Amino acid sequence: MAEVQFKILSQWLEWIEQNHPVDLIELGLDRLRQVYERMALDLSSSQKVIVGGTNGKGSTIAMLDQVLRDQGKTVGCFTSPHFLRYNERIKLAGQPVADALIVRAFEAIERARGDVRLTYFEYNTLAALHVFAAEQPEVMLLEVGLGGRLDAINIVDADISVVTTVSVDHIDWLGDDRNQIGYEKAGIYRGGRPAVCGDPCAPQKLIDHAAAIGAQLFLRGRDFNLSTETDDGWLWQGEQLNGAVLTCSGLPEITLPRANAATVLQVLSLLDCLPEPAALRRSLSNARLTGRMQTVTVDQIDYTLDVAHNPEAAAYLAAQLADQPVKGRTLMVLGMLADKDIDQVLACLQPVIDDWCLVTLDKPRGQKAQVLADKLLQLGTVDSCLNTYNNVAEALAWVARDANQDDRVIIAGSFFTVSDALIALNMDGKSA
Repeated sequence: MAEVQFKILSQWLEWIEQNHPVDLIELGLDRLRQVYERMALDLSSSQKVIVGGTNGKGSTIAMLDQVLRDQGKTVGCFTSPHFLRYNERIKLAGQPVADALIVRAFEAIERARGDVRLTYFEYNTLAALHVFAAEQPEVMLLEVGLGGRLDAINIVDADISVVTTVSVDHIDWLGDDRNQIGYEKAGIYRGGRPAVCGDPCAPQKLIDHAAAIGAQLFLRGRDFNLSTETDDGWLWQGEQLNGAVLTCSGLPEITLPRANAATVLQVLSLLDCLPEPAALRRSLSNARLTGRMQTVTVDQIDYTLDVAHNPEAAAYLAAQLADQPVKGRTLMVLGMLADKDIDQVLACLQPVIDDWCLVTLDKPRGQKAQVLADKLLQLGTVDSCLNTYNNVAEALAWVARDANQDDRVIIAGSFFTVSDALIALNMDGKSA
């Protein structure tokens, strides 16, 4: 097979997208393992943390990254998807890596691939691992794309494996049984190594699998937990590898979900990287993530961007909005993919939204705005509170004319919705 060669990243990405479609999902590690072994990547000098779960993967990695970098650690992060630039998927020292590093990675993949067909996400995974093998960060934080057991990143043997939460999502691939989904996600656990689960109701199959392979499992609610807020903040209690109990008190209000922060602190304790209290408070307060409770004010209008594309994430967003009332209206710009649990997402959000700006996502699997409007009508939303638009930019143009400084605007439903909003608002991925 002729070896593909391009000089610039955009050419590589165009070729990969055309020949290895973004929407193609082929779970399994056999093909990927062939190429990975041929590449002979040496990752032995890095501590490797794999993070899976239904929700909270990105915020968990963002907080781990912030705390570790604030301690002077060199950290590499592999996450997905990206919002504005492909490079966002692979970060070193908190910044997207340079085009040249990714181009070299793609060249190495092509030299090793031969006739083996790879999916888009498998290219991403191998590219990230090639970059990290070349740059040798002290810690690698690797996000699972889908499931766990058969996901591409599971080609790596993690030093610590994390499952953040377990909910029903990606039904076509993982099924609609939470217990079985928990087993699939627990596939990233390794025998004889620490495994963490941040779900307060961990599925029994996850627990059983960890025991069967001899992983040292740390469960939220049993081995670590967070308390309700006190006068000086909230409290976390967890364990070290030797079973010693640790306590951190006076923890601050943070932008990212507190429940995920509890998981982060447990992981840090297992890495022996839990900083002293003042430094920990600063790091948690400074942690940010694009598209997760990301706020910005544009022309005196407050916008919050939160992907919230499944029921668990939508319920969290709704709770945050209910806890933070505003003088004016709450407007929702919502665009969703058709294969998500739209009915449940809308049911979660409907009680806390005054006016809806529903958009059609012109993407594969994108849902039509009118379908969203019809579902909200069935939930009892009055027609005068429903507006439909052809795209996100059109909806935000209307918002800019109609909203005032007492209102707040929420943008949610899909990574595509948030990406389009970042462009339309000229935010360039920045947080306020």
